[in-house]
Amino acid sequence: MDKEEISLALKRIAKEIIANNKDAKEIVFIGILNRGLPLANRLAKLIEGLEGVKIPIGSLDVSLHRDDIMKKGSKIEVKRSDIPFSIDGKVVILVDDVIYAGRTIRAAMDGLADYGRASRIHLVALVDRGRRELPIHPDYVGKKVSTDADEDVTVNLTEIDGIDKAVIK
Repeated sequence: MDKEEISLALKRIAKEIIANNKDAKEIVFIGILNRGLPLANRLAKLIEGLEGVKIPIGSLDVSLHRDDIMKKGSKIEVKRSDIPFSIDGKVVILVDDVIYAGRTIRAAMDGLADYGRASRIHLVALVDRGRRELPIHPDYVGKKVSTDADEDVTVNLTEIDGIDKAVIK
């Protein structure tokens, strides 16, 4: 995906989120660190432009909720989550750049429980590369690609990397 394809995918996803959630005031965005946060910011801005409603945005670090924390140990870099609002009764739109096994999303849902009880959690993935290990599937997808187990999908975003693109390596 290039910059234009990413932009078009996010515009489509924003419209789908609006169509599936009648009251934009009930929506909050949580971006999974690192690249989920800029995507959450972009989606919230798009919805704000279409609906005229300010959308709360937070960030979530899933490091301490990983199921491989004992195996990875000191290689895990813990960052600071920032969710400065209640998620109780809200529709949480959880955003990540790539979904693969589903384990990051499971960890994110565990982490969200520390912040309250959402009425619903919807998942956005810019790229769905398949090969799930857990029964977790995104509600909104920018692009679905088939990959081999030895391939990686790398997403670069302007806010972090200075360029928008997604490639299979």
